[in-house]
Amino acid sequence: MAEEAQDKNEDTGELFEHFRYEVDPGQSPLRIDKYLQSKIMNVSRNKIQQAATAGNILVNEKAVKQNYKVRPNDVVSIVMTSPPREVEIFAQDIPLNIVFEDDDIIIVNKQPELVVHPAHGHFDSTLLNGLAMHFEKTSQKIENGFGYLVHRIDKNTSGLLLIAKNEPAQTKLAKQFFDHTIERKYQALVWGDFDEESGTIEGHIGRSLKDRRVMTVFPDGEYGKSAISHYKVLKRFGYVSLVECQLETGRTHQIRAHFRYIGHPLFNDEHYGGDQILKGTTFTKYKQFVQNCFKIIPRQSLHAYILGFEHPTTGKMMMFESELPEDMRQVIEKWDNYSSHRELFQD
Repeated sequence: MAEEAQDKNEDTGELFEHFRYEVDPGQSPLRIDKYLQSKIMNVSRNKIQQAATAGNILVNEKAVKQNYKVRPNDVVSIVMTSPPREVEIFAQDIPLNIVFEDDDIIIVNKQPELVVHPAHGHFDSTLLNGLAMHFEKTSQKIENGFGYLVHRIDKNTSGLLLIAKNEPAQTKLAKQFFDHTIERKYQALVWGDFDEESGTIEGHIGRSLKDRRVMTVFPDGEYGKSAISHYKVLKRFGYVSLVECQLETGRTHQIRAHFRYIGHPLFNDEHYGGDQILKGTTFTKYKQFVQNCFKIIPRQSLHAYILGFEHPTTGKMMMFESELPEDMRQVIEKWDNYSSHRELFQD
């Protein structure tokens, strides 16, 4: 019996595959790399062995080496990186804010409007195209030429993104994402005020059955994948709030879908209702104020500002923090000023 959790439909922001098998009662002793190769379609023995070296193959919850021989009723689990995308990525001179780099990883503070990887409608001018040029300019020999993704953030979300520079590093980082040991925190400006100082949002997330471009929360768990987001309120501005979000899971559009679900869509998030004036009255000055804010930040107000993980080679804990981008900072200042002088915006 096999249980798989994969990124086939891009319904997760993490780029790994998880397979789980219960060995048949009549199974004769067999090396685990051969056993897994017989179970998983189109996977090389080298990729399985690489997962074993990284400690990503578990038998009965314990890591094993590639020469372990499976026994009847063993429970086998493996986490591997997703297959590479079948797309040509060529070097393009795209400005990148690189905040850290060594032989194994590179961390980019991604600007808004930059697509992470080629996809339908965005075949070039992506972050990976920029990385290909960076590696070319710095004469780095990266096997695939552009690096190995382990997670992603949306085009219109800014902030920290971790990329591996070789497959062993990618494999070890994938396991950390699977185990939820990666620390990721976001700041988001959302509509509305909160009764509480902090909270947790739980609810399966999957593609909307009405609009495939967006994700929807399915609270009964009948569809989608489990998702958990924690938040705390950082600042209150009356009609909007600045919140910090910490993810346990990494589903596509998780923060955006979860906050719409609880009635607090992200400010100016056009796909999740945040581009409407949802709170307050319709008096003219207030409406104009909000529209001016929309012009300053023509995207969802979301920034990935903290990223923490264990270095895949040294084992050292690493933590990075990114300041809010200028558009988000300006809008927060405007709301701060508005909340202090609200009477000036009334007709």
